[in-house]
Amino acid sequence: MMRVSWDDARGQAVPLVGAVVVLAVVATMAIAELGGSVVDAGRARTAADAAALAGVTGGEQSAARLAAEHGGELVSWRSSGPPAAVTVTVTVRVGEATATAAASNRPSDAAG
Repeated sequence: MMRVSWDDARGQAVPLVGAVVVLAVVATMAIAELGGSVVDAGRARTAADAAALAGVTGGEQSAARLAAEHGGELVSWRSSGPPAAVTVTVTVRVGEATATAAASNRPSDAAG
């Protein structure tokens, strides 16, 4: 049976602490990347909603302007229906995230 003295075990914690520090740095970077993606997705949804609403009354140029004001880029714009009941559908990109939204000036079917 081999006997280990304290002199032989000296310095064993240094590699372990180094590995823990590296793991913590990698985990922090991954969480930061995920957080950025979540923020971009939220901003894309907000920009798409605003652009769709602006597109109903102001057309494609208004939709593109409002998307840009919210930090996004208008990827697609589509309008359908008569002027009294137009529906606008837009897709907006913010960073790597994209979102699609639709808006209409059509009167609600719900009786109040």
